Amino acid sequence: MDIVGLGTCNADFILKIPRFACGDDEVEVKQIFSSLGGSASNFTVTLARLNIKTGIMARIGDDGLGKWALDKFKREEVDVGRLVTVEGSTGMTFIAVDPSAERSIYSFTGANKQFIVDKEDINYIKNSKILHISGTYCEVADKASKYANELSFNPGSLLSVYGVEKLSHIIKRAKFLFLNEKELFLLTKKDLEEGVQVILDLGVPFVIVTMGGDGASLYNQEGFIHSSACDVKAVDTTGAGDAFAAGFLAAYSRDKDLHQCLNYANLVASVCIKEFGPMNVPRGF
Repeated sequence: MDIVGLGTCNADFILKIPRFACGDDEVEVKQIFSSLGGSASNFTVTLARLNIKTGIMARIGDDGLGKWALDKFKREEVDVGRLVTVEGSTGMTFIAVDPSAERSIYSFTGANKQFIVDKEDINYIKNSKILHISGTYCEVADKASKYANELSFNPGSLLSVYGVEKLSHIIKRAKFLFLNEKELFLLTKKDLEEGVQVILDLGVPFVIVTMGGDGASLYNQEGFIHSSACDVKAVDTTGAGDAFAAGFLAAYSRDKDLHQCLNYANLVASVCIKEFGPMNVPRGF
């Protein structure tokens, strides 16, 4: 396996709204879109469409949504050897999106909270070239990261709030750390340059910070490189960070240089945000 994605698997329900409700206000939903979602789902499906051999490590419920998710991954040619069905409901996320692509997100964790790293998971990780962890729990990330041949880590808001000291043992194992500006501040309580240096001082070779419409930068101890965002109108930013990481690691696995990886990541993310839903990158892109 080239790249394995470990994280959440959800059913996403995306609500197109004219504005966000305030207090007891009622707002009409203009359209509803449903999609497979969750960090690991978005990441691995995008990788598969970029013709990278990939597999997902996640937990789904023994319900209709779980069966639907499993079938979807098989159609997308994502390996499901460690997509484990557990008793209970599959995770769900309800995402309200306004005309400016701002979002409000409500999550039901469901089966995701039953992820316990076992021997089969460890063997799966050991047999992959790169492990990308995102959107999971601290104890899961900690145990899984110990066995990665190369680790890519996106703590997201879920883990960044714990702070750099609590996550340092995981962060130190990473070759690539992906964050947006908000997550970097949550993690380090410092501004961009000082926050990045905190991470680099832990020994992480590469810190990649996404900045929305301002593009993305990759930092190491020698300096940084920047890639401007593609000029597209954002319709829905759901899954953009996962698409970005997938694009970057796809290019990296093909031995592209770091600037090419960054440019390709921005390109893949730009395709993701042009339509509703997290999986808009076409196969063979």
